[in-house]
Amino acid sequence: MQLHLLKSKIHRARVTAANVNYEGSLTIDQDFMDQVGQLAYERILCGNMANGARFETYAIPGARGSRSIVLNGAVARLGKVGDRLTIMSYAVVSAREASRWQPRVIVLGPRNQVANTRGI
Repeated sequence: MQLHLLKSKIHRARVTAANVNYEGSLTIDQDFMDQVGQLAYERILCGNMANGARFETYAIPGARGSRSIVLNGAVARLGKVGDRLTIMSYAVVSAREASRWQPRVIVLGPRNQVANTRGI
């Protein structure tokens, strides 16, 4: 049996910019992606804590240390600068792996500084 489990989560990421004229995706500071094990162009699910919008797109790396979270393309219409997002990715694992599975999580605080980590 194969199960879909949470692989990574960036929680309470504050949107730093939005660009509707981009072809799509979510730009994420490469440091954040590295911490949770997200890859460039990996499929992600996002939830906007400000308005309840949920959307699926892919991650693209932003400049290291920039703390950037940028809504690109159509998803720029689903949030605004200052909104907080939960950014998640999933993995397909065997039932055997699932019993000891632990996602990698960072929780961001003011100005997108890492406030807490789990599973890292």
